[in-house]
Amino acid sequence: QVQLQESGPGLVSPSQTLSLTCTVSGGSITTKTYYWGWIRQPPGKGLEWIGHIGYSGSVLYGPSLKSRTSISRDMSKNQFTLQLTSVSPEDTAIYYCARMNDGTSTYSDWGQGTQVTVSS
Repeated sequence: QVQLQESGPGLVSPSQTLSLTCTVSGGSITTKTYYWGWIRQPPGKGLEWIGHIGYSGSVLYGPSLKSRTSISRDMSKNQFTLQLTSVSPEDTAIYYCARMNDGTSTYSDWGQGTQVTVSS
């Protein structure tokens, strides 16, 4: 059973870079057909897909945050990371990492989520 766990600072200052790490256990991030994504939910709003990194290392970003987003991975640690630059209070949200099977195109395994607040 795969498990995902987000980690990172809960408070980020405006204009700084938000950095989160997702640690995966019970499965390898290089296993074929799986994609590893980041999704967020601002307070009172729906889920917003940020982007994902595939088993081959290919990356795809959602259009709304693409210019400020970078997703990378560390295969030796079985982790993947999110960096979001130039944050503002509008980036305050619960951030989730999740796994998608290419065959289903749905995120079936999720981390518990981590609250990130952007405030001075």
